[in-house]
Amino acid sequence: MFGKSEPIEIKSIDELTLMREAGLVVARTLERLRQEVTAGMTTADLDAIARESIASHGATSSFLGYHGFPAVICTSVNREVVHGIPGETAIKAGDIVSIDCGAIVEGWHGDAAISIVLPGADSAVVALSEATKAAMWAGLAKAREGNRLSDIGHAVETCIKDAGNYGIVEDYVGHGIGTSMHMHPPVPNYGKPGEGPRLEVGMALAIEPMATLGSANVGVLEDDWTVVTIDGKPAAHWEHTVAITDEGPWVLTSLEGTRL
Repeated sequence: MFGKSEPIEIKSIDELTLMREAGLVVARTLERLRQEVTAGMTTADLDAIARESIASHGATSSFLGYHGFPAVICTSVNREVVHGIPGETAIKAGDIVSIDCGAIVEGWHGDAAISIVLPGADSAVVALSEATKAAMWAGLAKAREGNRLSDIGHAVETCIKDAGNYGIVEDYVGHGIGTSMHMHPPVPNYGKPGEGPRLEVGMALAIEPMATLGSANVGVLEDDWTVVTIDGKPAAHWEHTVAITDEGPWVLTSLEGTRL
């Protein structure tokens, strides 16, 4: 995982500022979706809202057309972990819906995901989402100059394990981001600390833990996109894009531009 490979893209402060603009488009789009999602909507309805939001901000989608992906967001419901294709699936009370969104501004990408738990959900599903979100923030806090890449995954894994008996999906990981959506290095959500490349100012990473209420074993549906839990248990997915600066981690896809 951390062997010799391509170099990690280093951005200037001006380039990170453009990534922040892309991140704000993503943040505003996800916030709008969070506010508008209700039982009875379809996942295609959510995609239509996201399309309008991204366009209204003068940005383009990172996802639409990516290896043939047909939508501007991924919508993953209940047992679906990630990469769900929006369609006629109706959202029901008690569902957990993970929404992943990416946007491009002047050639620079932002990428983030949230999990929305609809009213009526089992308390265990609420706890799963909160644990996954907390683990994401634990990983983001390790995106500091001088740390090793694996310090992020170790923090994510430790946080999830401390929260409960959840499965940590290992087959899908975070990634570098910048002039492309998916770049070197891969950012696992598990592992020992102190390994891999040393983090430098100007790097940008997408940190995205995925956790399940049951086994971490996953498979891909016949659409060749949608990743699901094998045991049918619900999953949660949270993601932010973070820049490593000389003032600490800068979360580019939070509405506030959080600095840790």
